[in-house]
Amino acid sequence: MKKYQLGEFEEVVMLTVGILYKEAYGVSIKKEIEGRLKRGVSVGALQTALKRLEDKGYLKSFDGEATEERAGRPKKYFQITALGKKAMEYSKSTRDELWNAIPKVAWDVKSLLVVR
Repeated sequence: MKKYQLGEFEEVVMLTVGILYKEAYGVSIKKEIEGRLKRGVSVGALQTALKRLEDKGYLKSFDGEATEERAGRPKKYFQITALGKKAMEYSKSTRDELWNAIPKVAWDVKSLLVVR
């Protein structure tokens, strides 16, 4: 079902926006993902994902106050929408169902060995 489809990076971005709550803007999202996942994030990839999530209706953005350190430009903050929350819940429940469907025997180390 593509109704609430989220790619892996989109899901990470959405979760991070939730974690940061009222402090979710480009640089803070990038730093949070890099710090928690020990993974580099390009500004371009992040901006593309934020735009795509906003276009899907999963995030909404608003401008903060202009600051001198940003040459008078405002920070662009992001919040999860009601539709975005539904998409995240759908993604989590789908993943949980898949994890729960793996038989315990499949996790047995002996069964994971490659037979030649």
